[in-house]
Amino acid sequence: MGIFGNTFGLPHLIIILVIILLLFGAPKLPGLARSVGQSMKIFRNEIKDPKKDDEATAESTVPTADDSSAAPAKPAPKNSKSS
Repeated sequence: MGIFGNTFGLPHLIIILVIILLLFGAPKLPGLARSVGQSMKIFRNEIKDPKKDDEATAESTVPTADDSSAAPAKPAPKNSKSS
């Protein structure tokens, strides 16, 4: 027996597929299937090696001394007119 036992059979799966076809339409189904496949691929890769992504994120968020985007902010100009 599977995870759901005898809950889902062939008639149930056919009904689910017909509902999906009615909701999304036939022309959009290949794109939908492609995006679901890509999402599953990314998910599997993240599950296999989560530390690899964490290390890359930690390295990219730490500013370095030679990073030009980490320039100090300039002070606001003083107003020469007195109130």
